[in-house]
Amino acid sequence: MSHPAHRAHEVEESPLLSTRFIVRVTVAIACLAALTLVISFGGRWFGARISLAGNTDSTAPVTLTIGRDTLRLPENTLRFPSQRHDGLSERADLYLTWPEMQGYSKEHRERFDDIAQSSGLIFLQIAQSTMSRDMSGRLEPIYSHLIEGDSVPFANGMTLHHLRADAGYADEVLLTAPRADAPAYVVRCALPLTLQTASSGDCQRDIRVGRDLTVLYRFSSAHLPDWDHIDAAIRHFVEARLVNASATGR
Repeated sequence: MSHPAHRAHEVEESPLLSTRFIVRVTVAIACLAALTLVISFGGRWFGARISLAGNTDSTAPVTLTIGRDTLRLPENTLRFPSQRHDGLSERADLYLTWPEMQGYSKEHRERFDDIAQSSGLIFLQIAQSTMSRDMSGRLEPIYSHLIEGDSVPFANGMTLHHLRADAGYADEVLLTAPRADAPAYVVRCALPLTLQTASSGDCQRDIRVGRDLTVLYRFSSAHLPDWDHIDAAIRHFVEARLVNASATGR
């Protein structure tokens, strides 16, 4: 039987924290540190994914074949991730800044992320043609029969035409403008009551490009003063990215 004084001496000399406890605490601290790093880097990655919201700033080329035409488009101009790969496609949906005619970038991300600034974008849908005439070509055979009432002068050399209520175009009007060496410019717009209430796509027009492509594009009525520049810029943008560029003429 141990002497009481000896037992007291053993208690005084025993460590306050056992080796096993110290190891457990050390492992726990290491795990917490690792978890902190994971949360930090993971949060940055996840935050970046949220800020991109499906957009990409990659300008890597994507080659899409639509009908008889092949296009090579920068990845950041394609709206939907499902279209950002090479191969056959029914259509290509694009968004471009105006007047820069560029895809998504950190420099201009506010226009893509903030709906209040989206009027600074032009939206394009490129698909195989289903009609033999573009919007300018449909003026005489189709739209002229849907116009009612008096046509009135509009800004920027354009004329405004009201469409019949039963024509199926809701509150849209038809705007036309003569062009010296081309058929008349034609665009449909749902004109806002004020310039401040213009949406990012309240005007719509389509043109023919390449062998057999229709480019349907939408833009804000706030940009109607630039109608001729927008039309030329869109045609140039698409034609410059046709792989079958030699076949753009008709």
